[in-house]
Amino acid sequence: MDLKILNSSKDEIEVELGSLTIAEILRVYLNKDSDVIFAAWKREHPTQKPILKVKTKGKTAKKAINDAVSSITKDLDKFEKDFIGMK
Repeated sequence: MDLKILNSSKDEIEVELGSLTIAEILRVYLNKDSDVIFAAWKREHPTQKPILKVKTKGKTAKKAINDAVSSITKDLDKFEKDFIGMK
């Protein structure tokens, strides 16, 4: 997956992602985090890649994204386990 950091500071980051699906999943999980003030993606044109912007308080923006990815991975692992157990 393509990932390009456009702007980065301690409590704010803008990342260009290669997938709209990934941007939306990250946005949903980031907005569940109480330390995240703002998480949204934008796309100037349908042919361009989405840009995810995150603002935080209490933790760094990179940590917030890392925590969101960990939560997504954990939920997907649980989903996979539940799905396999349905046999």
